[in-house]
Amino acid sequence: MESTLQNQALSRPRSVVIVAGVIGILAVLFLVFDAFGKFARPEPVVDAFARQGMPIVLAPRIGAILLALVILYVIPRLRIFGAILLTGYFGGAVAVNMRAGFTPFETVFPIIMGVLIWLPVYLVDERVRALIPISRERS
Repeated sequence: MESTLQNQALSRPRSVVIVAGVIGILAVLFLVFDAFGKFARPEPVVDAFARQGMPIVLAPRIGAILLALVILYVIPRLRIFGAILLTGYFGGAVAVNMRAGFTPFETVFPIIMGVLIWLPVYLVDERVRALIPISRERS
């Protein structure tokens, strides 16, 4: 299975694989930073939880869940499964932010993160591209 994924990555142009890797690394770094922020509970995290009406004692649990999902995502054989679970996590974030009356950007930001998580998978994995065909040809 893993060799199949490596073969798929090798069949893509090198520039596409590099771009996918950079996007994936940046997204993972941001999510790890976010997860550890929930453990450290700096003032912006405390403020966000208060604005959401969510008890701050949940922050470490949410951080642990996020960290576990990111670990699944970075394991090549589990990347798609991790991306699916992260999509659910981001969906919950959108719902909570919308309910709390966050700004439009704060509400849409988890959707942007979801796109940044799926984009490298889409660019490198032929199976995902087959599920989401984006064609340049017009009928």
